Amino acid sequence: MSLVERAAKRLEELGKAGVQAAGDLTYRPSEGQVAPTLIERAVRGIETFDEQWNTHGRIPPAIQPPQAPDSPSFDDPTGTDRAHLDSGLEGTNVRGSGTSSQPFRAHSASRQGQRVELDLSKLASAGFLQPESSESQLANEFRKIKRPLIKACQGKSAMPIQNANRIMVTSSIQGEGKTFVSLNLALSIAMERDSTVLLIDADTTRPGLSRLAGLASKPGLLDLLAGGSVEVSDALFRTNIERLSLLPAGTGQRQATELLASAAMEQLVQHLASRYPDRILIFDTPPLLGAPEPAVLASHMGQIIVVVEADRTMHKVLTKALTTIQSCPVVTTVLNQASSPEQGYFYAG
Repeated sequence: MSLVERAAKRLEELGKAGVQAAGDLTYRPSEGQVAPTLIERAVRGIETFDEQWNTHGRIPPAIQPPQAPDSPSFDDPTGTDRAHLDSGLEGTNVRGSGTSSQPFRAHSASRQGQRVELDLSKLASAGFLQPESSESQLANEFRKIKRPLIKACQGKSAMPIQNANRIMVTSSIQGEGKTFVSLNLALSIAMERDSTVLLIDADTTRPGLSRLAGLASKPGLLDLLAGGSVEVSDALFRTNIERLSLLPAGTGQRQATELLASAAMEQLVQHLASRYPDRILIFDTPPLLGAPEPAVLASHMGQIIVVVEADRTMHKVLTKALTTIQSCPVVTTVLNQASSPEQGYFYAG
């Protein structure tokens, strides 16, 4: 069957199924290559459709047919149920560190993603960003902080940064505002049209982020690492903030540090970070000088933000804290509770 006949036949099949092939058919050939014809580009798009259909058992986001007006939607802005697809770990070597030898399990195709409603009014009263307050001073401050981070994630920084979309937020000591910065940074990045955020509570000793979101009793990061019956989709929660999802800390474990240092942690982070090209992971972690976990987590990161409380954290304390994360290529120091906006943040290293 010729190329044209294949395209016509497949388009006819899609038409009978009520699906219209769509998406960008533009193509920029590499040097020395001849640009394909329109019908060749169409065939290439159809083959991509078939590949995604066979992989996920569903219509990919670029050609998702509209839902009926009264049907509930669990889809994210790209039209893909990410909590659903994030569980698709078949064929990988990802395994928990518990007694179970089962890899992180994928759920059935009929299962829908979980959702949590963030109380925006309570967050506002606590000083957090609000989607409708895009021109507030706080919103502008976090624009300054996020812009170079996103630029690095997109490969547009002066020097390429490996694992740039893995961002860890920490502090030297307790109480400097790391969770405040973590959530606000996630909210700010979620306002971007070309990025989505998975905010991960990796502060397994004091999971303040999980409590803020009302997810303190839900399965999360530690449950996935410990092995057992918890699936990835059991631990991921979509929110009422577009483009923002949460992964809570999960059930406390005696060997939390060892779990975070395990091969399962690296495999899980690798999967979550590479699952979608527009996704940015933000980890809220314990203080650098308060627990051993941050030094372990730092080995998985491409960028680290260290929150420093103005007029409180001593220089020698900060210096000592920074020595624990020297392996990370990019460290951004954010000055919290500064007396003027101009003192908001600076880079170190």
